[in-house]
Amino acid sequence: MVSAIIVAAGKGTRMGANVDKLWLEVAGRPVVAHTWKQFDTNPVIDEIVLVVRSGMESQFAQLAAHGEFQKPFRLVAGGAERQDSVWNGLTSLCDQVEIVAIQDAARPCTSRELILATVAAARETGAAVAAQPVTDTIKETVDGKLISRTIDRSKLWSVQTPQTFQVAVIRRAISAAREMGLLLTDDTAACELIGQPVRLVNGNRPNPKVTVPGDLLVVESLLKNER
Repeated sequence: MVSAIIVAAGKGTRMGANVDKLWLEVAGRPVVAHTWKQFDTNPVIDEIVLVVRSGMESQFAQLAAHGEFQKPFRLVAGGAERQDSVWNGLTSLCDQVEIVAIQDAARPCTSRELILATVAAARETGAAVAAQPVTDTIKETVDGKLISRTIDRSKLWSVQTPQTFQVAVIRRAISAAREMGLLLTDDTAACELIGQPVRLVNGNRPNPKVTVPGDLLVVESLLKNER
C-alpha cells in the first residue's frame, strides 16, 4: 500500500503578509487543489493524508466536497515546524502502508511519471527524492555582499518533492532527528543521519514550488500546457 502525505501546514511568509499561497487561484483552482489532484489521479497512490494548520480543516473539507477527488483521504493536524507536521502524518498511517511519498502542498506541477519513479526507487533503495542537477554557477558568500568562492556545481543537485520512502525507514530517520533535538527542513537529511542511502530521481519536467508571487505565472503556464 502506498500513501501520499501532502504537507499543507506552513505559513508561506515569503509570498507576503496575510497571503496563504496554497489558496491562491492558478489555472482555475487553488494551488493546493492542483497538488492534491496530481496524487489523486496517480495509479500508484492508494490514499492521501493532508497535514493542515489548525482551524483550516473546514476549508479543506469544503475543497474535497467540490474537488472531484476519488482516493480516500484524511486530514491531520500540523505541528509547529515542517518536521513536526511530517511526523504527525507518519504516525497517522495504517499498518498496511509500506511506501509513503511526502509532498509540499505548494508544488502543484509534479508529474505522474516523477511520482511513479520515486515510488519505484524507494521500493528498491529505501529512500528516493525528486531532484535536478544544478545548472547555474554557484557562489558562496560569507557576508552576503561579496563573493567568497565559486563552488564546483558538477556534484550539486537541487532536491524537490516528492521525497519517497519505505515507511519504516523514514520513521526511524525522523525519530533519530527528534531524539537528537535537530530540526530539519528536508526529510532526506534525516536519512543522512542514520546512514540511509537516498536515490536521486531526475525529473525531466519542471517541478517548481510556489514561494514568491512571480512563481504563479510559471506554474500557471505549466499547468495550462499540461492540459
